[in-house]
Amino acid sequence: MPLRTLANVLDSALDRTVVPGFSKIGYAVRRRLPTWPADPAPGSLAGRHVVVTGATSGLGTATARQLSALGAHVHLVVRNADKAADVARELPGPSTTWTCDLGDLDSVRACAAAMLADAPPLDAIVHNAGAMPAERTESPQGHELSMSIHVLGPVLLTDLLLPKLEGHEARVVLVTSGGMYAQALPVDDPDYTRGTYAPPTAYARSKRTQVELLDILTVRWARAGVAVYVMHPGWAATPGVTESLPTFDKVMGPVLRDADQGSDTTTWLVGAQPRPRGGGLWMDRRERPTAYFGRNAASSDERRRMWQWVADATGLTP
Repeated sequence: MPLRTLANVLDSALDRTVVPGFSKIGYAVRRRLPTWPADPAPGSLAGRHVVVTGATSGLGTATARQLSALGAHVHLVVRNADKAADVARELPGPSTTWTCDLGDLDSVRACAAAMLADAPPLDAIVHNAGAMPAERTESPQGHELSMSIHVLGPVLLTDLLLPKLEGHEARVVLVTSGGMYAQALPVDDPDYTRGTYAPPTAYARSKRTQVELLDILTVRWARAGVAVYVMHPGWAATPGVTESLPTFDKVMGPVLRDADQGSDTTTWLVGAQPRPRGGGLWMDRRERPTAYFGRNAASSDERRRMWQWVADATGLTP
């Protein structure tokens, strides 16, 4: 078999076996294959403006640093401006900080209004803000907090900022999680009001929602010329994992990716030229299946119903 065909077979096998593929083993193997795409050119983001939410820790900080190293002016969208100042001092390039709580839709609207008034045209948004509350917590608008931070806030912020993205071949990246493979779209209970609340389940349900809304968001934001991606970082060692999943962190710690490895594909999606085809779930610079053997895949009707819920919750016209 040709070398590239063998590389694709090995890549797919790593995916199906989960632990090797999602860990640092998969990352190390894949980047040595002939199918690994080239890195963005040095300075490829010079003069570009990129928004990174959740930029004060973990994957968000690593993403901001990588994008800055490529020349981007990074806009840090954060809850804590003091923590953002610490991150900004370590960036090799310029940055601007915007205060926003992605879990509070009123805060999202206020941040969007400030950015529409004062920010320059934007070339990309990376939605990395995340949370896994230890118990069921509601946003100020009464929505389960994981769903609000991972779905409602990012969708609303991006939609409101479309005037800043339009005409720039802009890119939007939603950072998801491999946990979404284990959950179905919670179309009948998006706010997790039924059953016993489990933080990892709530987190994974919201991440499944990101993936299943991808096609709808791609069509919606295409009018502004925006390409949309969902990016799976693999299993990465971050403060959030250590705090929220201590057993997983202890057992899998030796093979977890570091933050830079987990953020690699996000940076590549933002910086690669030509712009990668939008509308897919990506990991290690390659588009991946959103479900295996059809397990937990949503129907078009379920996606439509979930989108209607999101539109109603955010006040957007579906």
